[in-house]
Amino acid sequence: MTTTATTDPGVTDPGATDHGATDHGATDPTGETMERTTAQAPGTARPTAPHAPDAERLRRWRMVLGADSADSTGCTLTGQDAAMDGALNALYGGGAGKKPGAGRGAGGRSAGLGASAPSVARWLGDIRTYFPSSVVQVMQRDAIDRLGLAALLLEPEMLEAVEADVHLVGTLLSLNKAMPETTKETARAVVRKVVEDLEKRLASRTRATLTGALDRSARISRPRHRDIDWNRTVRANLKNYLPVPGPAGAGGAGGPGGAGGTEGRGTIVPERLIGYGRASRSARKDVVLCIDQSGSMAASVVYASVFGAVLASMRTLSTRLVVFDTAVVDLTDQLDDPVDVLFGTQLGGGTDINRALAYCQSKITRPADTVVVLISDLYEGGIRDEMLKRVAAMKASGVQFVTLLALSDEGAPAYDHEHAAALGALGAPAFACTPDLFPDVMAAAIEKRPLPVPDKETQQ
Repeated sequence: MTTTATTDPGVTDPGATDHGATDHGATDPTGETMERTTAQAPGTARPTAPHAPDAERLRRWRMVLGADSADSTGCTLTGQDAAMDGALNALYGGGAGKKPGAGRGAGGRSAGLGASAPSVARWLGDIRTYFPSSVVQVMQRDAIDRLGLAALLLEPEMLEAVEADVHLVGTLLSLNKAMPETTKETARAVVRKVVEDLEKRLASRTRATLTGALDRSARISRPRHRDIDWNRTVRANLKNYLPVPGPAGAGGAGGPGGAGGTEGRGTIVPERLIGYGRASRSARKDVVLCIDQSGSMAASVVYASVFGAVLASMRTLSTRLVVFDTAVVDLTDQLDDPVDVLFGTQLGGGTDINRALAYCQSKITRPADTVVVLISDLYEGGIRDEMLKRVAAMKASGVQFVTLLALSDEGAPAYDHEHAAALGALGAPAFACTPDLFPDVMAAAIEKRPLPVPDKETQQ
């Protein structure tokens, strides 16, 4: 049996639980008047509509938890929220993780983007509409990994729809050999766009940082007058300071207002002049970038290729770029176009660091003026002891040796801790490096300063 709802104009408590009460004049957090009317059996709790903050909280939880939470949250999505939820559910909901088409027709629930290219193209368009670029890139990577969509990137229309980033370039490079000719031009355009964006971001700071480091490192003992660094010269010869005595009969008086005006003055005898060879156009330093092209190093290969092209554009540096797996390929002659460099790599395969370092060592002609940068996760498939002996020999000859476990914006990389510790013991600390820090690392190596290791624990 139900009772007729009563009206109580004086009720203002939004949490009141009087049975059958209607609240006139109660306000929600937005300031709008709200009226609640119920008709229910005596002795039962009166349900209350969720306030605006509660509704928004439920909506957010519903978006986070996915379609399976619709019953538990009691929240129904509409409009753009429903479209966003559909795009997320296609990738992460239900049976996500299966390849497109897997599990269909079995009666169970499954998620995915479907096997057809038009379906994927629509999905790519949807996520670019609803989410910012950084989120789109993450979702694309997840779609490739979870739903096995890499093969669809071999179709030109797919490449035109995706959001290009470093990770997509790495995927395209791994598919390079399987890519049909009709797709290669589109793929090159995608790769070129990413490379040009990276060059704009990294080139100017790299050149400025390394030019200063080269000037500071190019000290000469017999500089011409205009090339003398007077500040360094004075500091280097302070031990040769000779005071100048005051005039005879002045009683040592001098200084401001004194008879001689020379008390406290002296001269420095410059036994050694320090200057810069700034006018030299010849290469002052040799740089060897030795890059592991195993599949896990994809992002590092992209960044290293861009930096290689930037370094090669500096006339005061002689840059060599070597990529390796179990074979060694010298791509120095392609450094004027980093896109050609990238398409000359072959991501995947084994790793023979010792063989790569043997090749690099054979190309070193000026050890004291050479910087070798090994970019690798150090999972050596070759001869470990020989690798360490080569690094020790290069260090002993005067080569500056830098080991980067990763050159990317990612977090802590996976790497061989034992090999990293062994290299650290040889004076070649192994650490991960972001692209923004790389110019500073190179500058320190050129000047033979301690490397700016971001976290020494990575060497353990």
